Amino acid sequence: MAGDSFAGLDATAQAALVRMGEVSPRDLVDAAIARIERVDPQLGSVIHPAFDEARAAAAAPPDGPFRGVPTLMKDIGGAEAGRPYCAGMRFLKDAGWREAADAYLTRHLKAAGLVSLGRTNTPELALLPTTEPVAFGPTRNPWDPRYSAGGSSGGAAAAVAAGLVPVAHASDGGGSIRIPASHCGLVGLKPSRGRNSFGPQLGERWNGFSAEFMVTRSVRDAAALLDVTAGAMPGDPYVAPPPARPFASEIAAAPGRLRIGFMRRVPRGMPLDPDCLAAVDRMARVLAECGHTLEEAHPDALDDHDAVQHYLTVVSSNVARGLAAWSAKVGKPITDADVEPLTWLLAERGRSTTASDLLATLEYVHAYGRRLAAWWQSGFDLLLTPTTGAPAPEIGFLTSTPDEPLRPFVRAAPFGAFTFPFNMSGQPAITLPTHWTAGDLPVGSQLVASYGREDLLLRVAAQIEHAAPWADRRPRVHA
Repeated sequence: MAGDSFAGLDATAQAALVRMGEVSPRDLVDAAIARIERVDPQLGSVIHPAFDEARAAAAAPPDGPFRGVPTLMKDIGGAEAGRPYCAGMRFLKDAGWREAADAYLTRHLKAAGLVSLGRTNTPELALLPTTEPVAFGPTRNPWDPRYSAGGSSGGAAAAVAAGLVPVAHASDGGGSIRIPASHCGLVGLKPSRGRNSFGPQLGERWNGFSAEFMVTRSVRDAAALLDVTAGAMPGDPYVAPPPARPFASEIAAAPGRLRIGFMRRVPRGMPLDPDCLAAVDRMARVLAECGHTLEEAHPDALDDHDAVQHYLTVVSSNVARGLAAWSAKVGKPITDADVEPLTWLLAERGRSTTASDLLATLEYVHAYGRRLAAWWQSGFDLLLTPTTGAPAPEIGFLTSTPDEPLRPFVRAAPFGAFTFPFNMSGQPAITLPTHWTAGDLPVGSQLVASYGREDLLLRVAAQIEHAAPWADRRPRVHA
């Protein structure tokens, strides 16, 4: 096969070619490197290429389910021994920081045979639903480079959407898998809290809000990769319940007739863009045609205005701790000159939060999660929402300035309104591409299940993928 013909294949298909002996791992890796070198200058998704190391790894990758398949790792989490790690920070870039050991999740991906070609762009400390760090510049949307690829996994999403690699590592603390997947026309699964480990560096991130996984083009890749990554490292603080059978088997399982609530408005009275409404309405029609019962209903807790402030308390406290931890590791104090204005403002807020304040917020978060979960126990199987309240914004819209450091957080409200509550509750959620704007920008819709029910999400997502396929759509910037 010609090298560029790989660009349209998902990871499962690429792995099958290796198993059948039609191509070698080195063929796949060399072709992906050539695509990155040719296409990524238009996108800015890959910030730490590791091509020589990838070619060496492709000589004898482990005989796992994704043997020889190229991937990329997001530059926060997913640490790789000996490779740069900047978390979007100019401070770490200038320090030349490299990680000493692989993360537990990285070990699982390597054991599955995946070959990392480098690391992808992310906003500073993964704080925004766009990827435009001062340290590395913006990542652009392959569907229209004038627009954001989303964040904080924007580099990962742009690379997968453009066909540079079939799948890429990502993480989600408030929508950071789902938002860029929606903006770039991908499948974005945020797993349940405790499904994938943050070890050995951390037991949790953002007090349990964050989850690590991948962005993919197909539902079958998401299912098979979750089988690869799922499972606790000994000593993890909590663990998601193990699945009854492999997640990969769920895509062929009939979900049955489900009762699905859906939302046609943004929580807490914010505006909803007509394209996002069109996306959720189309998804509702597809689900109804598949035999499910749709009712306009949602958990009352989603309209709780206090949730935003408590979310911000957790995030700002973790930003303060993150800067202190990196100062200690590098051996140099971090000042306001070393980070972006938003980051410093959040760190200052976090430093002013007392231990008692943080504990009170965590008590609220746990109660909030129970309030959300109760809705599923009342007889609903899934919740359908828009993934975001607005399509991808133009580059520059969500950046901070010294005069307006909080500007991007205020402007970001529509993008995380449907996503961050389920980081607080720890529930799994998936976004699927269901609509394109008149300007050909993708817009996704989100399905949310009760805790631990990725199996149900994957069954329904596969059903939707079959009924309303998206695999043949290509962005204007594509390998």
